[in-house]
Amino acid sequence: MTATLAPAPATGREDAGGLLLEVAEIHDVAPGIRGLVLRRPDGGLLPAHPPGSHVVLDCGGRRNAYSLTGDGSPSETYRVSVLLCPDGDGGSAFVHALRPGDPVTATGPRSAFAPVSTARHHVLVAGGIGITPMLSHARAAVRWGRSFELLYGHRPGAGAHLPELRDLCGARLSAYESTSEMLDRVRAVLTDSPIGTHVYVCGPAPLIAFVEETAAALGWPDARVHAERFSAADLDPGLPFTARLTRSGTRIAVPAGTSLLAALAEAGIAVPSTCRQGVCGECRVPVTAGRPLHRDLYLSESERAAEDAVMCCVSRSLDDELELDL
Repeated sequence: MTATLAPAPATGREDAGGLLLEVAEIHDVAPGIRGLVLRRPDGGLLPAHPPGSHVVLDCGGRRNAYSLTGDGSPSETYRVSVLLCPDGDGGSAFVHALRPGDPVTATGPRSAFAPVSTARHHVLVAGGIGITPMLSHARAAVRWGRSFELLYGHRPGAGAHLPELRDLCGARLSAYESTSEMLDRVRAVLTDSPIGTHVYVCGPAPLIAFVEETAAALGWPDARVHAERFSAADLDPGLPFTARLTRSGTRIAVPAGTSLLAALAEAGIAVPSTCRQGVCGECRVPVTAGRPLHRDLYLSESERAAEDAVMCCVSRSLDDELELDL
């Protein structure tokens, strides 16, 4: 189901697929990073979620995804931490301008970055604001007694959530202000991890690429390497494919580096879109044949497995041709 979110007075109920919340608390977790506590105005419980989940906030006309930092158990609050990006699209500036009592519209939690419960060991790798989903993973790992370690690289004096991470993780946390030291440690851990370990990485694109390339060189199966990217800008250009429109029989070439959304628009096929980052669900189109390469932050795991829809702003095709009900 496509969720269309619009600013609305907070009532504490779910409306049209959205959660109508209010800001309960605001605090700074590091220079330039603001933590928000969100709740229902009536104080009711919010939906539980897998660790590593995110919500999409309506940021004054834009929709941005932010990781939830709790362990995922039912709670009266959700917590997010948002880095102010002056040169960004305005979402972070909107969040940093919020005050206690302000209404906020959000989607229910979604996850494409949950921990694998059968993993023998979990290696969590975070860079900068990429620590937010890892905090959720670490909380859940402690709660359920899972084996894990967390490697966190950050700029000097800009480590978000460090005091609580130290209390939570103890010796399982390794924090680095030096990029080279961080990468050396990541390589060493990936080299020595026991069979059955899964690695999870979130942070800047170069960090994600380093983890993926190092793991591949060491023979890690792809299924044991999990990455959470900040936005579509962090994605690779992808391989070219063809979109076939079933209603007209038209075939549209989608070159590498060109989104399916852009290729459809160039061919005169208008698809509603808002965020163009794979987070809002507005540009969902139905798939009737072919295997989508899902790269969005909107669809649930079960929706992805159904292979009957794709977010055309960021996702692509695993096959040479993807058939769309357009």
